[in-house]
Formats: sequence, C-alpha cells, structure tokens
Amino acid sequence: MDSSSIVFWIGSILVLLMVSAFFAGSETALTAVSRGKMHQLEKDGSRAAANVNALILDREKLIGALLLGNTFVNILASSIATTLLETNLGPRAVAVATILMTAIILVFGEVLPKTLAIARTDRFALAVAWPVRRAVAILGPIVGAVQYIVWRVLGLLGVRQEEAEIIVPAHAEIRGAVEIHHREGSVEREHRDMIGGILDLQDLAVSEVMIHRKNMVTADADQPAQALIEEVMASGHSRVPLWRGNPENIVGILHIRDVVRAMLRNGGATAGIDVAATASEPWFVPDTTTAEEQFEAFRQKRSRFALVVDEYGALQGLVTLEDILDEIFGDLPDEFETAPRPDVRRKQDGSYLIDGKVPVRDLNRDLDWNLPDEEATTIAGLVIHEARTIPEVGQRFAFFGYKFEILRRQRNQITALRVTPPQKVDTVPPG
Repeated sequence: MDSSSIVFWIGSILVLLMVSAFFAGSETALTAVSRGKMHQLEKDGSRAAANVNALILDREKLIGALLLGNTFVNILASSIATTLLETNLGPRAVAVATILMTAIILVFGEVLPKTLAIARTDRFALAVAWPVRRAVAILGPIVGAVQYIVWRVLGLLGVRQEEAEIIVPAHAEIRGAVEIHHREGSVEREHRDMIGGILDLQDLAVSEVMIHRKNMVTADADQPAQALIEEVMASGHSRVPLWRGNPENIVGILHIRDVVRAMLRNGGATAGIDVAATASEPWFVPDTTTAEEQFEAFRQKRSRFALVVDEYGALQGLVTLEDILDEIFGDLPDEFETAPRPDVRRKQDGSYLIDGKVPVRDLNRDLDWNLPDEEATTIAGLVIHEARTIPEVGQRFAFFGYKFEILRRQRNQITALRVTPPQKVDTVPPG
C-alpha cells in the first residue's frame, strides 16, 4: 500500500471519527434537551427549535437512527484501521487495532462529544437538529425494520410495546423539575411552594381548605337590629352568615357594605332596618368540590364566599376565595392580624407550640416541614390518625421523625401540642 493510499485511509478514519462524535453528541443533547425551552423558542419563531421538537416526538426512532449511524461508522473506522495495520503487523493487527481504536473512539468519539453536549445541551441540540433530522429521514426505513425485529423478540419475552412507556403526568413532571431546581438553588422556596400550591388545587377538596363550622363566625338573624349590627361590626369580617333557630340553619350572608347602605338610607339610624332582608342568598357547595373547581366557580359567579355541605346537606364550614389563594401564596394576613402566625410559636429549645386546628399544609409551607397531609387536614387530626386513639394530655408520640406532645385537650379535641422537628428551622421567630 503506497503512502498516498495510507494518507487517504487515515483521513477517512478521522472523518469517520468526527461523524461518530456527531452522532454520539447529538444523542446526548437531544435526549437531555429542555422540552419547555424548545417549545418556547419554537413559539418565538426558531426553526431549529421546531426541528428539535419534531425529533423528540419520536424518541425511539431518533435514538435508533443515531445508534445505527454511530455503530456503522465506528465499525467501519475500526475495519479500515485493521486493514492498514495488517501490512506491517500481520496477525497482531486485529489486537492492536482493537485496543487503539477502542481508546480513540472512547475519548474522541464518545466521552468528548457527550461531555460537550451535557455542558451545552440546548445550544448543541439546536445546532445539530437540522442534519440529524435529515439523517433520521434517510435511516428511517432501516430503523423501522430494526424496531420491528426488536419488538418481536421482546414480545417473546413477555414485553409488549404498548407497555413500554409509562406516561408521567404533566403536573408530576413540573413538580419534580421545580423541586430539582430548588435543591440546586435556582428556585426559591417561596416560589417552589407557590407553584406546588397551584398544582395541588386540582387534588384538594374544599373540605381541606375551608373554615370548619366550629370556627365560623355567625349571627342570629332574629335578634334586634342594633344588637345584630353591633355583633357583625365587632366580628372583624366583611361577610357574616345569618342563622335562624339553629346555628347550622344558614338563611343568608350579611355583607357589611349592605348594612352601611341601609343605615345611610335610614339616616344613620338602626331602628326600623330589617337587617336580615339586606342579606344575600347563601351559596352552598358540596365538600367534594375541588379547590380548582371552586376557584373557577368563584370567578364565574363573581362571588368570594360559599358554604360547604356534606352529602346529607349538613353544614361543614365555609370557604372563601382568600382560603384558596392562601393555598397558592401562603397565609395572607389582613390588617387586623398582629403576628404572622399567632397559632404557631417557636420556643428557645427549637420546639413549636401549635394550636391543634392549624392545617398540616400550612406548617409544611411556613416551616418547610414534610409532614404527610393526605389522611388528616389539621396537625391534631394527624396525631389522632397516627396514634389510632384520642391521646390524653401529657402523652408523647414520635411520627415521621417529629416528636409530638399533647399539651391541652378539650373533650375529644386536641387544642394545643408541642412539636419538635428533626432539626431546628429558623422560620418563625421565638415567642
């Protein structure tokens, strides 16, 4: 073999190595590329991003074409190297070529391009999208035949193509991505909680976010107008449910604005005003309604206040638009609140004194805890659920790495408890 032929074949090997690097890097970049970013770039008019999105729609075909191309050029380069070395090395050429080409392909055909693709994933994917799309189109028929053979063989082993991919719900994928970015430090905890709160709305029932009937502020509609107005004004709420005969028999929702208007029409006097007549009709919703559905219902009805009933029509509580927004943005204190969380007080030893009615979700959000909230809404309910009994004052429990001590109990209700987390969390100032 003359020198010109040797130079030609060495040049061919170098070209094949570059093609191998192209296929290897493209596989890494296109499988790791951010789908959300590519979708946004396509919306902004990027043709390269459109090519990327078209490729990743059929990942199996994409990977098959890239692997086929990469395998072909690697084997061809190794065969040429073996042929070149046979002239001088004879039978040893196969062993030498195998070792030499393995090292070269590993470094320059695999590790280097894949490392570059990981470091510059989106740029790499946009750069190679057009030529890869052409390569996939050319190799498509061969890949299709290979896929057919592969799935027939897998079928013999009990693997069906329709069972190949378990679709991850979009909400779970978003939640997981946000959590990863939070751990990496690129997403603040508050932002993570807000996004998580939005995603949770479709799974939360209004019964989990409502104000329980025991904590509702209501007024007797049959009492004298003066007394009724004074009671409503002193409540600190703009809307107060009115009842007759039984506190659970709600007959209307009294708005402070309507009371003021009635008083102005009456010359500022309360005498002669039929306060109950100014109340609006109550709006009842089932306790199985999701927070997302109720939020949309508030928008459509242009209302902010609804009463929650169970399947038997019994009053369970009330839910407001603010209650749902609290699930997204956290507790929204009003001008009457003097402390961020008066029902959660941190002690010097790192424990927390918590009212039993505080929702578990609020504690998880405010203190960055990780207590389960699937089986119980409040912290007291969680303890009762896990203890399988109604604890006595002074009893102590340990669940999920947290320690619980019962401080106060009223009849069958836990009203206060001490919770010690696994580690100190400096979220609420000592009080």
